[in-house]
Amino acid sequence: MESASAEALLDIDVALISRDITGLSTKHVVSDSLERFYQVLRSAPRLKWVHTHSAGLDRPIFGELAAHGVNVTASSGANAEIVAHTALAGMLALARRLPYFMRAQARHEWSSLIAAGLPRDLKGQTAVIVGWGPIGRYLAELVKVVGLDVIVARHSGLPVPEAKACVSYQDLDRVLPQADWLILACPLTDSTSRLVDGNSLSLMPSGASLVNVARGEVVVEQDLIAALRSGALSSAFLDVFEHEPLGGESPLWDMENVIVTPHSAGHSAGNYDRVIRIFLEKLNDWCKQEGAVSVP
Repeated sequence: MESASAEALLDIDVALISRDITGLSTKHVVSDSLERFYQVLRSAPRLKWVHTHSAGLDRPIFGELAAHGVNVTASSGANAEIVAHTALAGMLALARRLPYFMRAQARHEWSSLIAAGLPRDLKGQTAVIVGWGPIGRYLAELVKVVGLDVIVARHSGLPVPEAKACVSYQDLDRVLPQADWLILACPLTDSTSRLVDGNSLSLMPSGASLVNVARGEVVVEQDLIAALRSGALSSAFLDVFEHEPLGGESPLWDMENVIVTPHSAGHSAGNYDRVIRIFLEKLNDWCKQEGAVSVP
C-alpha cells in the first residue's frame, strides 16, 4: 500500500474494509497502517464502492469518501444478534448484581444479597429500546423472554407489534417515565446525537438503568456520570463512549454501579464469515448491475 503506484491505483474500483484492517483502531484513534489504507482509498481516482465490516458508517473516512461520490455500504445485521446477546448479558448482570458478587469474590468474602438489598424481579419491568434495526428487533425478542414489557423509540415512530407503545426519537422523553431499562441500540445520526441528556435521565423512574450498545455520542456522557453519581440512575452497562478508547481518567472506570466494556459488544468468531457473505452478495449485485449496489 505504501508504494502503490498511480497506475495501480487506477485499477481500484471496489474496496473491502475488514476487521483485520481496522484492527484496534477506533474512529477517534487511527493506527498508522489503517491511515495508509485510507490514503490508498483517497488516492484511487476510479474508486466507486467501499464496503465495511462495521454496522455503522460514522467513521469520518466514510463521510469523506461519500462526499467524493464513493458509494459506502455497511454490514448491517452481521453482528446484530451478538450485540443483542451482549446487551442482554449486561442487563442481567446489573439486574442480578453480578458486579457486587465480583467485588466480594475479589475480597474472598461470602456476601449475600440479603445484606445488600434484594434486587427487583425483572418480570413486569419495562424496557425502552431506542432503535429498531436488526439489533433492536433481536433485543425485543430477548427481553420479552425474561418477562419485560417493550416500548420502542424509532426514527419513524410507527408502531410495531412487538411493543406496547412506539414513539419517534424526538418523543423519547414521553416514555422515559416508564423506562426501568433504557437500552440504546440506534445508529448515530443527526436525530440521535446527544439524544439522551440530563433532562432525559431525570425523567426515568427510581432504580432505572441504562444499557448503551449504540454509540457513545447518543448520550451526553457528563450528564450520565452525574446521574450515576447522584443515584438518579441506578446503574449502567456501557460498551461505547464519546471518545474511544475511554480515557484512563474517566470516573466511569471506578464506579461500582457501572460495567465498562471496550466497544466489544459485537465481537464474535462468526462475524467474519457473516461480513464476507454480505459483501459477496453485494459484489454479485455489483457485477450484475454494472456498478449498482444496494445501500447500506
